[in-house]
Amino acid sequence: MDYKETGIAVLKAVGGAKNVAAATHCATRLRFELVDDSIPDDEQVKKIPGVLNVVKKGGQYQVVIGPSVQVAYREIERNLSNNGKASKKETSNKDESLFNRILAKVQGIFTPMIPAITGAGMVKAILALCTALNLIDTSGQTYEILSFISDAAFYFMPVILAYTSSKVFDCNPVLAMTLAGVLLHPNFSAMVNAGDPIAFLGIPVKLVSYSGSVFPIILTVFVMSIIERLAEKYSPVWIKYILKPMLTILITAPLSLVILAPLGSFIGDGLNLVFNVLDGKAGWLVPFLMGIFTPLLVMFGMHTSLTPLATTQLATRGYEIIFGPGMLASNIAQGAAAMAITIKTKNKEFRQTTLSAGLTALMGITEPAMYGVTLRLKRPLIPIMIGGGAAGLFAGLSGLIRFAFGSPGIATLPCFIGENAPGNFMKALITVAIAFIVTFVLTLIIGWEDPKSEDETLESERENNVQVKKTSEGMTDVDIKEENIEISSPLNGKLIPITSVNDETFAQKILGDGVAIIPESGLLYAPISGQISIFDTKHAVGISGDNGIELLLHIGIDTVKLNGKYFKALVENGSHVKIGDKLIEFDIDAIKDAGYDVTTMIIVTGGNEAPLQIKTDRTVSAGDEIINIYKEEE
Repeated sequence: MDYKETGIAVLKAVGGAKNVAAATHCATRLRFELVDDSIPDDEQVKKIPGVLNVVKKGGQYQVVIGPSVQVAYREIERNLSNNGKASKKETSNKDESLFNRILAKVQGIFTPMIPAITGAGMVKAILALCTALNLIDTSGQTYEILSFISDAAFYFMPVILAYTSSKVFDCNPVLAMTLAGVLLHPNFSAMVNAGDPIAFLGIPVKLVSYSGSVFPIILTVFVMSIIERLAEKYSPVWIKYILKPMLTILITAPLSLVILAPLGSFIGDGLNLVFNVLDGKAGWLVPFLMGIFTPLLVMFGMHTSLTPLATTQLATRGYEIIFGPGMLASNIAQGAAAMAITIKTKNKEFRQTTLSAGLTALMGITEPAMYGVTLRLKRPLIPIMIGGGAAGLFAGLSGLIRFAFGSPGIATLPCFIGENAPGNFMKALITVAIAFIVTFVLTLIIGWEDPKSEDETLESERENNVQVKKTSEGMTDVDIKEENIEISSPLNGKLIPITSVNDETFAQKILGDGVAIIPESGLLYAPISGQISIFDTKHAVGISGDNGIELLLHIGIDTVKLNGKYFKALVENGSHVKIGDKLIEFDIDAIKDAGYDVTTMIIVTGGNEAPLQIKTDRTVSAGDEIINIYKEEE
């Protein structure tokens, strides 16, 4: 799978750079703030190779990719840099609620910082593990160096948040980070440590240490964005280059020290007080609720809205209960359900999907399991929520805490190791065991409707397509219920099952069902009549058939990287073709010599609800029937 190609296709599908006001990503999703939400066609976006699902929530257009999302995002970011993003001032989504607009801002600020605190958190977790196993001398310099390496992202969190906030509030990121530097300056820190009252122009300045803080810098950058725009508007052109940044810093920095940062600190202290009360009165509640409802939060892309709370708790207390314990329970439950389905399903093709998705979920990334397995089958969601809730309840009652960020799963269990909480790791292991065992057993008991294999589907279709009825004479005749649609071969070559293709997206039928051909000659013909759409790289053709069927003809695997080399279009894009018309000429030998697989996929992407009837493992010529569809008559 070439996720660079996925990123390019997604950016084009959402309306291109001119329709993107802001873009970021989390562990599995591309997150866009679009100028016009009506432009993307959700169903077409879902058909892009590598895309698992589309979610519209919190003022964002979210495209679920999976663990390789960063590859797609880098390509999107490169294209946005080259072509320029749309200005946020142009955004036309005024019908978004205030809550959704605020949520979009929060997600835009905190999502980009997750890799930094996750990486630092894992270093901290490894350091704690080495300490617990006596593998490192805690009085040595190696320990000290690793310790400040793991603390850096948290200590300088205001700097990171200054950058991400500047992107959201559309102001200068360097000036924003400079203001973060003001809050963290050693001289100011020395004044705070000394404890003597200080004032600016006679106005008292609150003595607060802002290292690791969250809300002070966000409020500061928000106000800075307003001041910067005013400075831009009223500064004379001939001196604007100097005057604008000077006024921005000179006005915002004192305002931050005197009002904004203390106000942000007050908000953080208030949240910390809430956490303390919650821990004292009902510490079990949050992990319990997260264990139950995490699948729904992830489904709607709402889980990142809790990042500010977890980040604040981690920065102020050194551990958190918002994300880690409950999501650990839920993620393991998601993986357990997929593994239960793996051992019992009779569908060999589906078993490959469930096994891969289940292992990924156990590692902490649940989207492949959710969208590829549990949401598809529906019923397993019940044991997942029960198992996640049971394990989350134990985590809450036992006081399980997490000391570092990382997508909760088996791979990030070291995040639950703390020098001052030696029994915490055992609580995490028990949480994992409860979530897995309860969900696994309940999934087998509650069951699910197993997807039919290809052979079962064909047999069922043959039975359903023919209706035997009694006549008035007591005889029987055959009444064909559906119209037969044939799709001919676009190539000369060997017909093989789509499931044997060496590409996960096609083999798992994510784009749709179909068949593949190992071509013998480099000439692609139209398999049906209809209007065509030729990709810019000429390696693929879409056809909207006159019979209502939509096809994708994809020549080779990863051949998009050739950027059109060795391909020649024989018809114009958007033209109408008839069966047998020549579409694309391609040089098979040159493509093979370049290291690419020339297997060509014929995928039915739309216009059909009935299963396809295909007889594979045979040699065909262009024009031979390869797919038979029984389409219901109106």
